[in-house]
Order: sequence, then C-alpha cells, then structure tokens
Amino acid sequence: MRLLAVSVDLDEIPNYHQIHGLGEPDGAARTLVYDRAMGRLRQFAKDAQIPLTLFAIGADLERREAAEALRFASREGHELANHSLDHMYDFSKLSRSGIRTQVEGGVRAIQSATGILPTGFRAPGYTVNDEVFAVLAELEVAYDSSVFPCPVYYAAKTAAVGGILAQGRTSRSVLDTPNVLRAPTRPYRVGKPYWTRGSGVLELPVQVTRGARLPFIGTSITLAGPSGARLLARMCVGEELINLELHGIDLLDASDGLQGLSTYQPDVRVPVARKLAALHAVVDTLRAQDYRAVTLAEAAAAFT
Repeated sequence: MRLLAVSVDLDEIPNYHQIHGLGEPDGAARTLVYDRAMGRLRQFAKDAQIPLTLFAIGADLERREAAEALRFASREGHELANHSLDHMYDFSKLSRSGIRTQVEGGVRAIQSATGILPTGFRAPGYTVNDEVFAVLAELEVAYDSSVFPCPVYYAAKTAAVGGILAQGRTSRSVLDTPNVLRAPTRPYRVGKPYWTRGSGVLELPVQVTRGARLPFIGTSITLAGPSGARLLARMCVGEELINLELHGIDLLDASDGLQGLSTYQPDVRVPVARKLAALHAVVDTLRAQDYRAVTLAEAAAAFT
C-alpha cells in the first residue's frame, strides 16, 4: 500500500500576524486565503489530478464568500475537515469544556455552511494533549492529524518564538511538549500519553522524512524549490502513507498584497509559480513511485 494524502490548513492571514506578534492586517489582505489561494489550490489539484483534504476554521465560514468557496471545493471531490472553531493557538491549554466547544463548534460551522459533516480534525499549531484526544474520542472523531514529530520544526518554532519576544513582540504560538518528538511517525492509535501507542483515536501524523525526520510540509517544500522538493519526496518513499500538509498561504506571495508579512516570513517571498513547480515536482516524484492520491478520510479507512 502506497498512499499520498495532501491536506491544506486554510488559516487566514490574521493568524500569521498573530504568530509574528503583529497587528491585524487591513482590507483585502485579511481574506486572501479564501479569496485568492483557494482558486489556485483547486487548479493545482485539478492539474495534478489529486483530491485535497481542506481543514477549515469554522468562524471563517461566517463570511459568505468563504463558505461558497468551500462548497465549490467539496463539489469537486475534496474532503472537508475541521480545524476548530476559532483557531486559538492556546487551544490545548483550554479547559476540557473549552476544547469541546472549539471542536464541536468547528463541526457545526462547516456543516451549516456546506451541508457536509467533517469527520477529521487538526489542531491549531499542531498542538495537542491527552485532554484534546479525550474530547476527540468522546465526539467519535474518525481521525486526527495534528502530531508532528519533527525535531527541526520544533527547534525552529522554539527559536522563532524566542526571537519574536526578543524584538519586543509576543507570538501567540504555543510550544508543544518536547515529548511529541517521541511520537510514532506513522499512523497509530493514540495511548496515554498521546505520543505512545494505544487503542484511542486514530492519528495520522504530519509527514517527516525517513531517518532524519526532516519536515515534509508546504513551507519546507516551497522554500526548497523543485529540485529540493524532489529530494525531500524521495526521502519519504517507502512509507505506506505520505501525509503532506500544506497551508493556503503556500499558494500566495508578496505580490498578492503580503509585502509587510514577507519581512517576517521567508516563504512569502517565494513566487507562486516556483511554489507550484515544487509541489508538482513532489506529486510527480511520488506518482512515479506508485503512490495513489487519496483524501485523509480514505487514508484513515485504510488504517482502521
């Protein structure tokens, strides 16, 4: 079995300003992910002949244009999944009832806007804990895809949060326990603690390369360019499931009105055409190795 699942977190631009401790963006920049990146994502998926799993934030769907864009994507065969109600970076630090509100609220918002009941979940900032998994089990969520056992990412996030603080700003990002780095890199049923195997919710970890556990996500791929992206893809070959996670911002660049954010986020300085070339290089490389593109729900069914 060789499966490739490509998922996209539809975090809007204000979330990135929160990461960098910046003020709220103005005007059209606030909604570029749904208004501009979504069309590019759908075209990429059509050209690459792959289904996407789209993790939507419930509150964003109060805007008619966002709800409509998500409905169009669903009609084209893309899976809709839950990225919480409000994308609170301290989601895992909420009370149990607060966590439940965020998970259930996301489900209700997506179902209300699209008529689709999402069955998968991804936590804001990849940050989870045993309380989160207890709530997901209570709500009978089919799968979670939040655990990211990547030393390079963890170190970079830690350094970035500290660097932002040193510059007199405060990031909303929350660091997970370093024990997440002990979690399996392949699909598993979570135990307690969640980085151990057990009989709980099915976890589909965010992808890392074999051996070195380098990040295999949209940011690393688009920064690497087509040649580097092919190399990273080859470093994942052999896994039964390659769970490639992107963000909507991966198909935006500074020319879309993100010049200010590009000062703080290097991937925004990469032109969209080069980003697309890198993503197509990944899909082509993995397809040549007999990987079949599926949604995360389909992948979860294969590991149930």
